[in-house]
Amino acid sequence: MRATLRLFASVKPARYLEPFTPTGITGLTTHPSPRPTLIYLYTTTLGKLKQLPESSVYRKSTEALTQRRLKVIQSVKPPGYEAWLERVKTAVAQDPERFKSVARLDGTFAAYQADEPIDPEDAGWEGVNFNPQLEGPYLTEGQMNERVAEIESSLERSDLADPHWEAEPPLEAAQISDIENQLAAGLIEEVIQVAEGELKLVYTMLESKVWEELEEKPKPGQWTYFERGTPSS
Repeated sequence: MRATLRLFASVKPARYLEPFTPTGITGLTTHPSPRPTLIYLYTTTLGKLKQLPESSVYRKSTEALTQRRLKVIQSVKPPGYEAWLERVKTAVAQDPERFKSVARLDGTFAAYQADEPIDPEDAGWEGVNFNPQLEGPYLTEGQMNERVAEIESSLERSDLADPHWEAEPPLEAAQISDIENQLAAGLIEEVIQVAEGELKLVYTMLESKVWEELEEKPKPGQWTYFERGTPSS
């Protein structure tokens, strides 16, 4: 039912969803590259969770949910994915030092790409070039300033020689709908927001060291809940 909102918001039925167009939810626009974004968020979350004790209930439950969702995302590949992947592998193999700075700990380059995916059917709206403005809580002004500073700093480093490659091909609208149905967690843009929140929470858990003993012990009975009473005879 939630995915129907996207259909009502669209006035141009197409094979691909147009990035940054309304989803039907106020302040939430169509994400340009949901698949690589979710793969990056989920793999990063799983990596950070490994820093928590294996006995942690939070770690166990979050790992199970994240791994299941990651499996769903990875199982759906956009048209032309294999050919694109071969081109990326070739580029990395030809100049590994160029991409060394963006390699992840597992040896992959999950979700790293330079360009936004382009709708292969139509690069504009009825012949008019489309320059979208982001809506909703993507980046605050402070976060944007930090991002600009990071980019400017990286350009000054000699070990980062423009390690860009073409963007991963976009998912078809039907594929996105299939993912949304499998996850049953709303629109894929909402799934991304949840994944971002979960990753932030993992960092908070690690910083707070929630698995350690409390500095102030609870008073006797403070966390004892009312028990269901037994009927009197």
